[in-house]
Amino acid sequence: MRKFLLGLWRVITFPFRLVWKIVSFPFRAYRQVHTFLTEEPDEHPLIDVLSGVVSDKEMRESLWNQVEDLRKHLLRSLLALTITVVISFAFTQQLIEYLARPIGGLTALKAIEVTESVGVFMKVALLSGVVLALPYIAFEFWLFAAPGLRSASRRFGLLAIPLATFLFVSGMAFSFYIMLPAALPFLLNFMGIQAELRPMSYFNFVTGVMFWIGISFEFPLLIYVLTAIGWVKPQAMSEHWRIAIVLISVLAAAITPTVDPVNMALVMAPMTLLYFISIALSRIAYRGRQRQMQAREAAQEEE
Repeated sequence: MRKFLLGLWRVITFPFRLVWKIVSFPFRAYRQVHTFLTEEPDEHPLIDVLSGVVSDKEMRESLWNQVEDLRKHLLRSLLALTITVVISFAFTQQLIEYLARPIGGLTALKAIEVTESVGVFMKVALLSGVVLALPYIAFEFWLFAAPGLRSASRRFGLLAIPLATFLFVSGMAFSFYIMLPAALPFLLNFMGIQAELRPMSYFNFVTGVMFWIGISFEFPLLIYVLTAIGWVKPQAMSEHWRIAIVLISVLAAAITPTVDPVNMALVMAPMTLLYFISIALSRIAYRGRQRQMQAREAAQEEE
């Protein structure tokens, strides 16, 4: 009889409980998110962690749990990328036509292989899918790293996701609207020889430059984050700028599909400028970190 009355009570109160859950859901979600963003993680020195992995069974189990979590985040990121690539199929043709505008459209391209056009379609769709999935992929990596970050770094990492997306898209736009219009006329008529363009070679060149310049635009943000957590110091970046220029030139040579110095210079110029911008941002982050350390030491002395 008691079970019958309890079941009857649950049936009668179900609509009220459902309404309460719906009404209280935003507040419960806000409390959970606020707790996740503000709670401080337990600090474990790196030496203790490494020694614990060897000697402590629970530490090893915790490490394998983190590896499993990383696998889940990677799988979700891969699934999101697959979905965005499939979505990109709907407008890839229009995107290919737009990317071909600097040379006068698709009619200026001559394919000599049967599957060449298919390869171009898939390459452009993949690049478009990467751009669309980038915010979610960055969010997945933030979810993996967030439990081990301090609350301030955790909030900054969350805010950095749209900024990283904006920088990547800005780099791609810079390469397409500024670099390519300046480089293509020179490259296509060098020594008075008119180039016959193939779809694969042209779109490999365009998408490669756009992707790697987009990645290079993330460098200032990366340096700011590394400085904020104490891994990079602006003094070292300022002292070794000559070495950095050499490394940038090597990277530019790897990025550019051709070996001509003009094309390399077009890639090196924004990357060099970004390096010096990174030094300025590193100084800002370093001063902020110094102020936080001084405030923390002052608070410890007061205690």
